[in-house]
Amino acid sequence: MTLAHSPLDAEHRALGATMVEFGGWEMPIAYPSGTIEEHLACRHRAVMFDVSHLGTVRVEGPDAFERLQSTLTNDLDKIAPGRAQYTHLLDADDASVVDDIIVWWRPDDTDAFDVMPNASNTSGVRDAIGGVDTTRERAVIAVQGPDAKALVSTVLPEADDVRRFHVAVCDWNGVGCTVAGTGYTGEAGVEIAVPADAATDLWRALGAAGIPPAGLGARDTLRLEAALPLHGHELGSGITSLQAGLGWVVAWNKPRFVGREAAIAERDRGIHRRLVGIETEGRRPARAGCAIVIDGTPIGEVTSGNFSPVLGHGIALGFVPPDTAEGTAVTIDVRGKELPGRVASTPFVGR
Repeated sequence: MTLAHSPLDAEHRALGATMVEFGGWEMPIAYPSGTIEEHLACRHRAVMFDVSHLGTVRVEGPDAFERLQSTLTNDLDKIAPGRAQYTHLLDADDASVVDDIIVWWRPDDTDAFDVMPNASNTSGVRDAIGGVDTTRERAVIAVQGPDAKALVSTVLPEADDVRRFHVAVCDWNGVGCTVAGTGYTGEAGVEIAVPADAATDLWRALGAAGIPPAGLGARDTLRLEAALPLHGHELGSGITSLQAGLGWVVAWNKPRFVGREAAIAERDRGIHRRLVGIETEGRRPARAGCAIVIDGTPIGEVTSGNFSPVLGHGIALGFVPPDTAEGTAVTIDVRGKELPGRVASTPFVGR
């Protein structure tokens, strides 16, 4: 398979990044500083991630609103131009989550939306909603952390006014950038879509402003501490919005969206499992696919697990019976060895 490359690929290699395959792209998993240092830098100050592997599908025209409104689960009537919204695309038959998506409603055109699917799902989402795949025309740089906006504003002053889940078009050295108050770390910050031919200059300017790079390894441990779902783990085939604890993403009163009947049927009969957090003892983490056990009986399965750099012990997400209470003692079967843990509240680390 030929892997796609970000417009910032040469920058990552020059910085000594370890490159890995991710959703059909070759992307940096970590830089020489290492995942834990990158993770803590995000929690304490700010880092920047190249997330250009995420898709962008431009949907525009007088029917754009209705196409999205009648396909995706959330209600676009709750927002307006210049806002962003988290939403799901469901399977029509069983309401499982085909993809979880951020919609950026562009502030400069009331009939234009940038729909942001997960990397490997871009073509499928485009088929469902129409539009044009503009992924290769831009890079996306996510700057995240408590100092993110203050540092970005020294390079892109208008970004300081972009609030959480708002979207703005900002000028940087004569280049139009789309800036959204979104992210995937549990921290404040922005995501900046910049034309591909200006991406390297902006990346270097942000670095010169004191924002170090971080790889997708740190992005994953950060999202796990924040208990944010990852498609293919906490969402995907056979996993519904309700099972993942994301029923708020579904606008139940909308007359139409793909998978509506199946979703309502599950809501009315009740879910057979739900996603929970699990804190484990020591540094050894549980991993996806490990059995969750109570009193010798497997009752569920881990979907994501790792070491938490902030908490200093292992954390995991997994599916268990819906009546499993917070505080319940469990063990995780990690390659035949028992790892003690307990069902915990989420997010594990929050702001």
